[in-house]
Amino acid sequence: MRAIVLTADQRSSRSSADAVPDVLATLARRPTFRAFQRTAGDEIQGVLTAPESLAPVLEDLMRDGRWHVGLGLGQVETPLPTSTREGRGPAFVAAREAVTTARTAPWHLRVAGADVVSRHLESTLWLWAAVLDRRTEKGWQVVDLVDQGLSYEGAGERLGVSQSAVSQRAAAAGLVEGRRARELVAAWAGQWLAGGDA
Repeated sequence: MRAIVLTADQRSSRSSADAVPDVLATLARRPTFRAFQRTAGDEIQGVLTAPESLAPVLEDLMRDGRWHVGLGLGQVETPLPTSTREGRGPAFVAAREAVTTARTAPWHLRVAGADVVSRHLESTLWLWAAVLDRRTEKGWQVVDLVDQGLSYEGAGERLGVSQSAVSQRAAAAGLVEGRRARELVAAWAGQWLAGGDA
């Protein structure tokens, strides 16, 4: 079965507090094929098979900013055990390779897989990460409210600022670009999971 295995390892874990409980609580609200679990030390791993699940998980991890993230695109042996830690197959091997090389990669993100989709997905993630990196707390406030369905006017009322101010914050935060990146991540993931190559 084709799957995307995501492995994340905490950066500078020896000199900072354990971030695993917090990130597991955050990721628990995201749909997965196999839930994220601590696999070893300060590392977590989960299995995704729905393309629309990938972008929200990645955005959570990139927003948190404390992780080396590796994606493995490949087959997993079935039946897949309930515990992510017990999974086997090329996707798990690829995820291990990806998270190891993510330590020195742009934005601490790598994608490993056998076809060109892996490279296209990785390129998309690097560009998306550059957008998110410039996003301030005020920018995130606007993005979160708009993602909840509020208009710019409604977001302004909630934040106590003008609609014009919301528009400016949204532009500075790359709200539109971020949404397009999410769509593109889901598209590449969907193409690969469906068995198509670019």
